[in-house]
Amino acid sequence: MKLAEIYMQFQSDITIIEKELESSVKSNNDILQEASIQLLKAGGKRIRPVFVLLAAKFGQYDICALKHIAVPLELIHMGSLVHDDVIDDAELRRGKKTIKSQWNNRIAMYTGDFIFGKAIETTTFFDNPKIHEILANAMLEMCLGEIEQIKDQYNWEQNFRIYLRRIKRKTALLIAVSCELGALAAKADYKTQRNLYRFGYNVGMAFQITDDVLDFIGTEEQLGKPAGGDLRQGNVTLPALYAMHKDPDIFNLIKEMLATKFPENIDLTEILTEVKQSGGIEYSLSISDRYLQKAYDALEQLPDIEEKQYLREIAAYIGKRKF
Repeated sequence: MKLAEIYMQFQSDITIIEKELESSVKSNNDILQEASIQLLKAGGKRIRPVFVLLAAKFGQYDICALKHIAVPLELIHMGSLVHDDVIDDAELRRGKKTIKSQWNNRIAMYTGDFIFGKAIETTTFFDNPKIHEILANAMLEMCLGEIEQIKDQYNWEQNFRIYLRRIKRKTALLIAVSCELGALAAKADYKTQRNLYRFGYNVGMAFQITDDVLDFIGTEEQLGKPAGGDLRQGNVTLPALYAMHKDPDIFNLIKEMLATKFPENIDLTEILTEVKQSGGIEYSLSISDRYLQKAYDALEQLPDIEEKQYLREIAAYIGKRKF
């Protein structure tokens, strides 16, 4: 089954979530309202809400309750993107102007904070303290990931452990929690919750590594921004890390560029080519595949229902996606 077909299976419930998302960001302040709706309409795969719905199929599925988990998780993701764009000074996201470029940094930061607040407000539907504890911890860890990325910006002396810890906090954790909370809200048993968390964590790691690979090999049309954007913003990702550790000449080349903080309009063609030729792409994809295998292993521990195969299909899509 293709990814689009999986989404079609949940189309009515995804529509409910979309309407709830739009309702949740309503504000009496015109700027906050417009900025939030613009971000919402920019789209996205809604991967996190879909993971919530799929995980909930292993318990007592009730969209009226689940929307109060799916919506805050997507809002947290959206709010983090707004803050990311300020930190990275990004003008475009998914080919459209960012909130910080359309308004300014202050509006963007307060919009992100507003969206985070709405996420917390939506979750008050549940009186289970475990749900709130998991969500709060995820937000704290994401903030630590952001701080780490800022600290390591333009740092050419990073290692693989630092990189993996950063992407765990920035990306994998929220996907893991989406699976875990979907199961918890549906009252699935504890073992199922933990295996779904493991699945989501490993899929999330593979998702971010693949994303970092695409930043080197994708086209501007596919990415919605020029290739090499991560490196230009001072973020050294796995393909570049591998190339730098393998070849001293590539290390010196990237170090020199990072030291200058990439002057505007600098041509990254040489660096992109060197990273590709170093084997950095193949190495990164092999690490992504290892995480995907761990995700499949976690799936094997789950009850044999139809949605188990859907989760496998999504994991496979993440491993081979082109944008």
